[in-house]
Amino acid sequence: SVTVLQALEDGLKRAAADPSVKAVMICGESGKFSAGADIRGFSSPKRHGTALGPIVSLIERSEKPVVAAIEGVALGGGLEVALGCHYRIAHVKARMGLPEVTIGLLPGAEGTQRLPRLIGVPAALDIITTGRHVPATEALKLGLVDEVVEENTVEAAIRLANKV
Repeated sequence: SVTVLQALEDGLKRAAADPSVKAVMICGESGKFSAGADIRGFSSPKRHGTALGPIVSLIERSEKPVVAAIEGVALGGGLEVALGCHYRIAHVKARMGLPEVTIGLLPGAEGTQRLPRLIGVPAALDIITTGRHVPATEALKLGLVDEVVEENTVEAAIRLANKV
């Protein structure tokens, strides 16, 4: 939603400007990272505000390390946010993917560029063109995430952020 995008942008800009902030951790709420955009918003009148692509680029350009704590699902735009992060930690039960292709849409926030850079073209093409949900253990093998944990994902991401 526009509200979430604006909050991400504001938080990233505050973190960048605050010398006491050494790293940033992005997580979802209630055990879910992000299921992506609400497609009902695509048919609404042109909205003003922040778009997902520039937010993901802002994350990627951050001079401070940004860690994604992925719980539940990181799908569509949610995965694109995670791809913009410098590090990704996933709970063992998490799933990731770009399912928008199953309704005739292509990922719109440069996921089609970031994913192949991260995991290679063949694996990325499979995920992009099928829309399948990749379990965390497979995501680790592919290099999509840096670590898979069974414990509290947010705490693990904070530990990694402090370490880097």
